[in-house]
Amino acid sequence: MAGTAPGGATAHIDTFAADRLPDPDLWPAFDFTGTPELAQIPDRLNAAAELLDRNFALGHGARPVLHLDDVSWSYDDLLRRANQIAAVLVEDCGLRSGARVLLRAPNTPMLVACWLAVLKAGGICVTTMALLRAGELKYIIEKAAIAHALCDVDFADDLEEARAQTEGLNPILYFSAAGSKPDGATLEALADAKSGSFANVDTAADDVALIAFTSGTTGNPKGTMHFHRDLIAAADCLPRTIARVLPSDIITGTPPLAFTFGLGGLTLFPMRYGASTRFVTDNAPDALLAAIQQYRITQIYTAPTAYRVMATLAADYDLSSLRLGVSAGETLPKATWEAFFEATGIRLIDGLGATELLHVFVAAAPDNMRAGFTGTAIPGYQARVVDADGKQVPANTAGLLAVRGPTGCRYMDDEARQKDYVRDGWNYPGDIYEQDEDGYFRYVSRADDMIISAGYNIAGPEVEAALLEHAGVAECAVVGAPNEARTNIVKAFVVLRDGEMVDAEALQDFVKAHIAPYKYPRAIEFVAELPKTQTGKLQRFKLRT
Repeated sequence: MAGTAPGGATAHIDTFAADRLPDPDLWPAFDFTGTPELAQIPDRLNAAAELLDRNFALGHGARPVLHLDDVSWSYDDLLRRANQIAAVLVEDCGLRSGARVLLRAPNTPMLVACWLAVLKAGGICVTTMALLRAGELKYIIEKAAIAHALCDVDFADDLEEARAQTEGLNPILYFSAAGSKPDGATLEALADAKSGSFANVDTAADDVALIAFTSGTTGNPKGTMHFHRDLIAAADCLPRTIARVLPSDIITGTPPLAFTFGLGGLTLFPMRYGASTRFVTDNAPDALLAAIQQYRITQIYTAPTAYRVMATLAADYDLSSLRLGVSAGETLPKATWEAFFEATGIRLIDGLGATELLHVFVAAAPDNMRAGFTGTAIPGYQARVVDADGKQVPANTAGLLAVRGPTGCRYMDDEARQKDYVRDGWNYPGDIYEQDEDGYFRYVSRADDMIISAGYNIAGPEVEAALLEHAGVAECAVVGAPNEARTNIVKAFVVLRDGEMVDAEALQDFVKAHIAPYKYPRAIEFVAELPKTQTGKLQRFKLRT
């Protein structure tokens, strides 16, 4: 299939990724007419050049782009380093365009430089969570046929162990967070010998730029493939019309760049609009609040659990610089939205996105946000609620969410999963929603989080939201547990706040008082922590028995 993409002849010599794209007949229907910007994306496009070189051409080179602790890089600094690393990949490592490059590091300036360098050199980025273990890395290396890897020196052990168990992965180049060349770093020394100039590979807009692996909430990760065009399309939707990123913005957040929520919010979005990103080494809610106060941060991207805790601590910090917060990864509970608004005056954006679609497709601008609702289809996308046959259901009726727009699902070498996710041109992210008469979507459940008990359909997240209203509950997860009499019962796993003493009966009575009594958790297990992915998503499948 190499060279068949509508954006023009592929620039990729290594056609592994192109050969593993699903048949075009299984692709969703793509629409690039939703906004003027989408219609103007050219057929020849290197996303790194559009994000980085373009800022230099516009005279923005002296602007800050990346910060970590006391280190700040300008767009000029980042361009020079990305060009040097691209030259290393091509000249010293023999990278062929289309080859996959594994990136392993926490969120740092050097990780961004490496990511951009791979695209400049015509490679395909496969960014991994820094805390993945050797077995998980081995799976990704083999699945994506990785030949090259760039890794932070502090995260070498598991990657070296994975390399010893695989074939075809070349010697790994190591780097430090901000390019300070500590012991063990090899990339910086090679890069310093390069001029800082590099001729970007002339990729087609529809050449694969990114293989993003799903976060594993339902089992083994699956590779999703996104084009250079997709990266720019994502940056021309949510941040332009909903988050309204400005060149003066300083953005921070917790999601790793391996998670497409983090890639967009902390790299694509700020760079598209000449803004800057402040990376943090401590993702704890109090540390985030301290960073906002110290560095006058204006936008934050993180998960609902962090916002819930920050709401309880906000009074102790000066948050006057903060003008916007985006929540994603899971639905934002109404109680959390209201608590954060009361504490800060910030009307959080609840973004619904998916790795398969790269980023958010349903949300609402702060002035249009309604607590308890996710929002509407953002400009550039269409969304609707349908039944099992794909027929749109009446307003306020629960059904499957279907989405289409400028980005969409292309699983790598997984035709069966592709056929399940894409139907009749629409993407099915696996969410159950209701849509009201005004077009606002209200989250009901993941399709596999619906619990059927004694003939009743009970959405686990609805029970979770009720439990979270209790002052003694810090976190919770609700699943269905097999039961002979009722087929399944609702079971809750609850993490209490420090110092709180609450028994199961009290929580059951609390839930009965807040939602229909038949939905209450008939079993409650108190735990110290809940299983989560590296992106902070609950792994409910690990709690099911």
